[in-house]
Amino acid sequence: MRMRSGKALAQRWSQAGSARHGHRRILMRENVTMASGDGPRLVWEHVLPFLAWVVVMSLPLGAPAVRYAAQSAIGLAFFLWLRPWRHYAGPAVRRLPAAFSLGVVVFALWVLPESAVADRLPGLRELYLRYGVRPLGVVPRPVTGSPFAPEQCGWPLTLVRLAASAFVIAVIEEFFWRGFLLRWLSARNFLNTDPGLVRWPVFAVVAALFALEHDRWLAGLLAGLAYGLLYVRTKDLWATAGAHVVTNLLLGLYVLATSQYGFW
Repeated sequence: MRMRSGKALAQRWSQAGSARHGHRRILMRENVTMASGDGPRLVWEHVLPFLAWVVVMSLPLGAPAVRYAAQSAIGLAFFLWLRPWRHYAGPAVRRLPAAFSLGVVVFALWVLPESAVADRLPGLRELYLRYGVRPLGVVPRPVTGSPFAPEQCGWPLTLVRLAASAFVIAVIEEFFWRGFLLRWLSARNFLNTDPGLVRWPVFAVVAALFALEHDRWLAGLLAGLAYGLLYVRTKDLWATAGAHVVTNLLLGLYVLATSQYGFW
């Protein structure tokens, strides 16, 4: 990870010392970055990878599996080119258990309402499918085939779908939703905004917008609240991204194991 402020910043980091000052080190680094000047550039570094992914998704690029591979490759290219991660401290090993655990919990929240477990409560299951999944008011039909199934697109593109959903878009989304938007709605020089001081109305709005990105809006809302809470509590964007990666990876493996392609 490249330091952008030379020896002075390196000295300040080295003096920060103990683990209990970890959050302060993150904010010190972000404050120095913002002081360097180019606010719009910092915004675009967080927004463009996600925006590119969304725009390419709407383009007529052939089969859905091919389009997904293209949008993931383009989003990843923007992410690697702009390197928004250099404004943040690196991943903290001590937060891996929390990130992994939350990722598993969100995965369970996503699939349980449509699993065999929910068959024991058919009325509740139907209520969820009718109003917790878009379009509202209609119980979606079971998905029996998918353009992402290996028998349709081949295993290489299926595995690209699995890997990209977990390791590309999950990370890009967190830098956009939590790293940028959650703090930008609180202060325009967002890198100076302590995630722990984000106002609850802003927190709720970002979670709701994240929910609207997904057809399973209720599960998306719970996921947005969970990821946001992890970020607010830890102030560690990599922990939040890690939780999102775990959720998407488990969901993809579940889809392949059960052929429940409706989740894709």
